[in-house]
Amino acid sequence: MATDMQKLIGASEEDDEEEMEMDVKEEDDEDEENGEKHIAAQMMMGVDGVMQSTSSSGQFQHHQQLQEQVSTPGGGGARRSRPLEEKERTKLRERHRRAITARILAGLRRHGNYNLRVRADINDVIAALAREAGWVVLPDGTTFPSRSQGSRPAAGTSAGITSSSSQMVSQPTPPTSLRGVSSGYRTSVDYNACRMKGVFMPTPSPYDLSSSAHSQSSGMVGDGGEQTESLPLIAGSMEAVNNKQVIDLPPKLPEHDFAGTPYVPVYVMLPLGIINMKCELIDPDCLLKQLRVLKSINVDGVMVDCWWGIVEAHAPQEYNWSGYRRLLQMVRELKLKLQVVMSFHECGGNVGDDVCIPLPHWVAEIGRSNPDIFFTDREGRRNPECLSWGIDKERILRGRTAVEVYFDYMRSFRVEFDEFFEDGIISMVEVGLGPCGELRYPSCPVKHGWRYPGIGEFQCYDQYMSKSLRKAAELREHSFWARGPDNAGSYNSQPDETGFFCDGGDYDGYYGRFFLNWYSQVLVDHGDRVLSLAKLAFEGTCIAAKLPGIHWWYKTASHAAELTAGFYNPCNRDGYTAIAAMLHKHGATLNFACPELHLLEQHEDLREALADPQGLVWQVLNAAWDVCIPLASENALLCHDRIGYNKILDNVKPVNDPDGRHFSSFTYLRLSPLLMERQNFMEFERFVKRMHGEAVLDLQV
Repeated sequence: MATDMQKLIGASEEDDEEEMEMDVKEEDDEDEENGEKHIAAQMMMGVDGVMQSTSSSGQFQHHQQLQEQVSTPGGGGARRSRPLEEKERTKLRERHRRAITARILAGLRRHGNYNLRVRADINDVIAALAREAGWVVLPDGTTFPSRSQGSRPAAGTSAGITSSSSQMVSQPTPPTSLRGVSSGYRTSVDYNACRMKGVFMPTPSPYDLSSSAHSQSSGMVGDGGEQTESLPLIAGSMEAVNNKQVIDLPPKLPEHDFAGTPYVPVYVMLPLGIINMKCELIDPDCLLKQLRVLKSINVDGVMVDCWWGIVEAHAPQEYNWSGYRRLLQMVRELKLKLQVVMSFHECGGNVGDDVCIPLPHWVAEIGRSNPDIFFTDREGRRNPECLSWGIDKERILRGRTAVEVYFDYMRSFRVEFDEFFEDGIISMVEVGLGPCGELRYPSCPVKHGWRYPGIGEFQCYDQYMSKSLRKAAELREHSFWARGPDNAGSYNSQPDETGFFCDGGDYDGYYGRFFLNWYSQVLVDHGDRVLSLAKLAFEGTCIAAKLPGIHWWYKTASHAAELTAGFYNPCNRDGYTAIAAMLHKHGATLNFACPELHLLEQHEDLREALADPQGLVWQVLNAAWDVCIPLASENALLCHDRIGYNKILDNVKPVNDPDGRHFSSFTYLRLSPLLMERQNFMEFERFVKRMHGEAVLDLQV
């Protein structure tokens, strides 16, 4: 394998050299053409000099000499010698630049774990770095910040985010942004929780502003009265000072005082590609420095993915844990804790994925001969992101069932790192149960064309899932029900466009209830089987399962996006109680990604998709608290501002909960250079203190 990679890298470097020579040749042609144009321009200057010579005899002599230089053979040779020398220098510069580029590309392929094509150029490198920083790069090169980052202002201008239908509030961050400048102001939508009866609901947060209020906007005017930029008035006013108009912002929003509240541990998720495909730790010196900085602000620990596709990559039951051992030793030296994720899915192709880590090679080989080991949609498209739950008990993975493969992997990890379990360094093991490590069907695959807020599609058409459905239909003595819905639309349909999910649709008929009950029960049974083995492998250590926040179409009767993902949660049924009961059976923690979708630019999307993130959060939380299982959480979106942190705090530590319930831990997503920037890190340190129940000096009450 290493030899093949070297050949690929070598071939790439040779290709780059060939392309370099072609480009240099093109530049040579351009240089010759430019030289001719230069001489022609000088001739025109000579002519102009003669025509304008009546005003000065000195100017006439100068232009006459210049004209003679151009017209005589000796003069022409002297002028053309310079372009030849410049061409040689250009060739050398270009060869040097190309050689550096080739080495950068080879190094990134070999050590950086970047998913670059064989004949990648500098554009691919720039795109990979931009995606790693959280930007979106389209195939045509168009680049813009992702929604998790919000809008970025142009250089040299005051920052601001405009909206036609959302009120904007001042961000209680640095004093420099309190007058005339806005920097990343965000709000939350006004959530509707009318359908939740008899359950705890929090009082409205001061950060949840009505989305129906209109933002005010005006221009900022410079010294000369010229309008320089149109910016929103951030719930403030404008006044004239020294012939300038300045925005006066209102006082900071009040914050809840979390001093003296229960201590909630804070973990930081490490980058996805911290371990490369050879199971080597990437840049350990840089990571050690970052971990020391996190330790200095009393972060409790870090979380890392243990990728199945890296550890058991080449052959069944041949495990390579070397890179993870190095990481664990580093964590222990700094007296931090570690949460690990048993990642039985591939990385790449989903939002936020900046590296490519496929399933093990030997599993992919089985999939080529038997593609039914993967989830399949109605059109027969396979999704190799994870294994189908239909093979949980099928011995088709070199003599083992899928759950046996998962158990052997978890047991190997437990034996390999026994000392770290005994010392309490590993505080929790999260078990991957589906795509992105979440307990759900891969109903919304971007690679198959899904885009938010599409309802997704059912994933039950591989032969093993079809066999399970047929068996369930026969038990009900309705064998004609052994099929998936034929009127459920496609990935990007809306509920009212389908006969199955529309109001009064087939989802609530006899067949619909049978199918959805079977579909959701397969999800619960899969979680039950894998967690029972995880509990056996990690006895004495906390285990956890992760649930996603499928919040779009939550305000419709059918909750179509939740149904295709496996959560049987229409308006007349609670689809999360069965999952909570299953987790309670195994003493597992529920890790729920709080969809704190308070970003300003997403308000319109939330309304159009009839979404209710906050209503979903409290439904899931109440289902978990009703059976007394611990709750952990992580942020669903990138967060660096105080309003975002305050929203997370309100979810993790509900201030008005009558029983004083709160989350057991919180994981921040994720460690990056952006987090380490001075202002962002200061806000994060303040957030950690408040999660720990400590007092902060600049609290606005």
